[in-house]
Amino acid sequence: MKKSSHASTDLAALEQSLAYHFSDRALLERAITHRSWAHESVSPGHEEEARRLHNEVFEFVGDSVLGLVVADYLFQTYEDVTEGELSRMKHRLVSAPTLAKAAERLSLGEFLRFGRGEEKTGGRSKAALLADAFEAVLAAIFFDGGYSAAQDFVHSALSEELDSVDPEAAAAADYKTLLQEKLQAAQGDPPQYEVIETDGPPHRRIFHVEVRWQGGSVRGQGRTIKAAETLAARKALKQMEETVGS
Repeated sequence: MKKSSHASTDLAALEQSLAYHFSDRALLERAITHRSWAHESVSPGHEEEARRLHNEVFEFVGDSVLGLVVADYLFQTYEDVTEGELSRMKHRLVSAPTLAKAAERLSLGEFLRFGRGEEKTGGRSKAALLADAFEAVLAAIFFDGGYSAAQDFVHSALSEELDSVDPEAAAAADYKTLLQEKLQAAQGDPPQYEVIETDGPPHRRIFHVEVRWQGGSVRGQGRTIKAAETLAARKALKQMEETVGS
């Protein structure tokens, strides 16, 4: 076996950070192993052996387990919201930025095993790789301790996000995110939001916001700047759809 550069493999310390003790530590070891480490650690021509060492399949399972745990939590917590609102909250909770932040709080990057190339390019601080590792570790916990253990881990690791998520904030993030992603996909600049007018008494202030992008602009209004921006983004998306359909 070849030797590759990697961070601490103190699995006991990682278990302490995760607040979970494994019966089968081999599961945890695989969960923290990136494919670059696996391929550098086996002899040429042994790709199948490398595949059994790295965590990509664990990421797939972890993604599904995470979706179920979060959906269950939202259903139990928000009984009176619509399916669309639940979907938007779930999307925000399972997004890569959310998982990357949780991985950083767990110091997960310190324990990941990377090949030399990925190590040199700063793999430990890449949000996408941290999010993938979070899912892989979740899968390892699920395989080792079952759904209940996985559920406890998610509730603990994402406690800040679970406590702060709400339908209004999720909706606001959703329309603005969708607009930005749509413009980026078209190789355009991100949208620009500007408060252009406020009216009404101090206790009933109405904000008017304009969103501009390459090719158009629309306005939205609301009792808060966030609400006005959300409406503007929603109108912009609708205008784009109508333009494409005409």
